[in-house]
Amino acid sequence: MKCRNFFLVAAGLAIFVSGDSLADNVKVIANSSVKADAISAADLKRVFLEQRIALADGSRVQPVLEKGGPARAAFLEYLGISEDDLQTYYRTLVFTGKGSMPKELGSDAEVVAYVARTRGTIGYVSSAASVEGVKTLAIGVPSGSVERKLITRVEPDYPETLKRLNIGGTVRLRVSISAKGNVVNVELLGGNPILGESATIAVMKWLYAAGSSRTITEVSILFDEH
Repeated sequence: MKCRNFFLVAAGLAIFVSGDSLADNVKVIANSSVKADAISAADLKRVFLEQRIALADGSRVQPVLEKGGPARAAFLEYLGISEDDLQTYYRTLVFTGKGSMPKELGSDAEVVAYVARTRGTIGYVSSAASVEGVKTLAIGVPSGSVERKLITRVEPDYPETLKRLNIGGTVRLRVSISAKGNVVNVELLGGNPILGESATIAVMKWLYAAGSSRTITEVSILFDEH
């Protein structure tokens, strides 16, 4: 069996907190019309602050928020903005004619249902939520000034014994990428060692776009049946 959901996170890309907290608590989801399979942390923030309406691949996106709850709290922490400041920010956008209030929905299920049927939407739900009918976006953050696009991704096997015992969670890895784009080294930073071994085997087979130099990034992989 394979791990169905995973998130890519680079250290230090969120202004106030590490991106690991997002992968532990939140899935970023999108309508199937969105071409991208991943979104950089910087673009994720820009989209939800309505500073951009399209991703790097040209996909036009519209943010959807979940009202209250742990997922919203984790997401706002990741964006580095408080609830009051976010509301003030959106009201200012509306007042100045530079944006509108994003749609807010009351639960994970409502967000998933809305994103599934609404072209171009992007939202977030708790990590335990069922995301049938939508695509889960990996969060890829460049470790340098130029983002290394993930071209070939191999999903890790979810060890059957651990899955049967409901042993899962997030594995954190430090990944070294050569200038040619192949992964040359993977170091386990945290998480279950057995899951870490499975994740390491898979990530060593990943291929990134070529770059000007070797880069190092941190990746989080969530082992979860949902």
